[in-house]
Amino acid sequence: MALPIDFITRTRVLLGDEYTELEKALMADVPVSIRINPKKSDKRPEATPVPWSQLGYYLPERLSFTFDPLFQNGTYYVQEASSMFLEQAVRTYVQEPVVCLDLCAAPGGKSTHLLSLLPEGSVLVSNEVIRSRSYILAENIQKWGYPNHVVTNNDPAEVGELTHLFDVIVTDVPCSGEGMFRKDTDSTGEWSVANVGLCASRQRRILHDIWNALKPGGLLVYSTCTYNTEEDEENIQYIIDELGAEPLSIPIEDAWGVCGALKYANPVYRFFPHRTRGEGFFLAALRKADGEREELRIKTKNKDKKQKGKKQPDIPASILAAVRASETYQPVWNDSRLSLLPSEVQAIYPLLQEKLHILSAGIELGEWKGKDWVPAQALALSTALNPTAFPLCEVDDETAIRYFRKEALVLPADAEKGYVLLTYQQRPIGFVKNLGNRANNLYPQEWRIRSSYNPEEIRRLVL
Repeated sequence: MALPIDFITRTRVLLGDEYTELEKALMADVPVSIRINPKKSDKRPEATPVPWSQLGYYLPERLSFTFDPLFQNGTYYVQEASSMFLEQAVRTYVQEPVVCLDLCAAPGGKSTHLLSLLPEGSVLVSNEVIRSRSYILAENIQKWGYPNHVVTNNDPAEVGELTHLFDVIVTDVPCSGEGMFRKDTDSTGEWSVANVGLCASRQRRILHDIWNALKPGGLLVYSTCTYNTEEDEENIQYIIDELGAEPLSIPIEDAWGVCGALKYANPVYRFFPHRTRGEGFFLAALRKADGEREELRIKTKNKDKKQKGKKQPDIPASILAAVRASETYQPVWNDSRLSLLPSEVQAIYPLLQEKLHILSAGIELGEWKGKDWVPAQALALSTALNPTAFPLCEVDDETAIRYFRKEALVLPADAEKGYVLLTYQQRPIGFVKNLGNRANNLYPQEWRIRSSYNPEEIRRLVL
C-alpha cells in the first residue's frame, strides 16, 4: 500500500517518532472482529473478546461470512473492533429508556450495536441520507430483529426539524477515512488535504443541522474513522465553543491502548492500529446545555385525508399469533403491507411519518397478494417471533445457502404443506410456501446472495 506523501508528512508531525510504528501497523494484516446478537444467541464463540465490548470478539481468521447462515439471519454482525467503543459511551451515560438517533447509520454497524445496548423501552431511529445505502441499512436492521426501530432516508437538515425529540444522537460523520487505509487500500487514492478540509466543513454543517433535534441536556456522541485534528479535536472544540456543549469523560483501562487528545485538552478517545487491535477511530461524548424544552406538535391532517374512507384489510389471527404479546402492538398498513409498532415507537411514529421518509418500522408482518397472505422475511427474523405459529423445517448448510440465493427448494416428504418456517441450527432463517413437489422460496429478491462463486472450503462461525 502506497500512502499519500501529504498524509505521511501531516501524520508524522502529529505523532512524531511514533509515526513509524503506525506505518508498520498499516502494512500488517487487518484484524477480523464480530459482534454477537444477544437476543439470538446466548452462546459465545471460542475467540478473544474485544476488551471494550461485552459482545465483540476477534476471530483467528476471516470466515466465509456470505455463506454463513448465522450471519445472514442476524445472529452476529461483522464490525470493526475499534468502533465498538461506542458501547462504553452508552453504558456510561444511558441508564434509562431513551429516544435515540443514529444519524449517518448505513450500513448498520452502530445501529445494530445500539439496539443491543439501549435500555429496554428505548426506541432507535436510524437515518441514512443516501438512498441506496438506506436500503442496505434497513435490511441489516431487519435481520438484527429488534422491533423498537425506525429506519429513515432523509437529509440531516430535515431530521433537525424534529425539535428536541432525541435524548441521544450518535453522529458517525462522513470523513476522510484515514483510519480505514489498511482495510480499504483503494481509499488512499481518494485522500487529499483538500478533502480533509471539505470533510471537516461538512461535519460542522451536519452538527448544526441536527443540533435542534437534541433535547437540552441530551447526549451527543461524535465519531470519525480518521486521524487528523481538523475532523477530530478541532470539531469537538467547535461544538464546545459554538454550540455550548460540555465534553464528557468515558472510563477506559490502560491495557486497551486508547490514547487521548492530540490537540486541546478535552476528553476524547483515539484508536491507532499500532496501539490497539483495530483500525483508526476517534470518539467523543458531549452533553447539550440544559434549558427549556419545546413541546413537539404533531400535524397529521394531510396523512389522515389520504387514508380517509379507506377500509383497512382484516388482519389474519394466525399472523397476529406469530408475534409474542401482539396485543401491545399497533397495526400500521402501507397499502397491502402490514407492520406492527411496539409501544415505544407508537408515541413518536406520527411525527416521524409527518416529517420523514420512513423505510421500515417495528415488525413487518406480511402482505396481501390477491387473496393470499404472505408472511414477511422480517417477521421470520424478528426477536419477537413466536415460532410455534408456523410449522418448522430444519435445513442443513447447503439448503440454507440455496435458500439465501433464492433458488428452488424441495422439502422432505413429511414437511407440512403451506407456509413453513425454515430453521438452521434451530434458529429461524425465513419462510417458504411448501406445495409438496416443490417449495416456493420467499426470500426477498433484493437480499439474495448474488455471487455465483462456490468456495471449495466454507468456514462458518461455531456457536
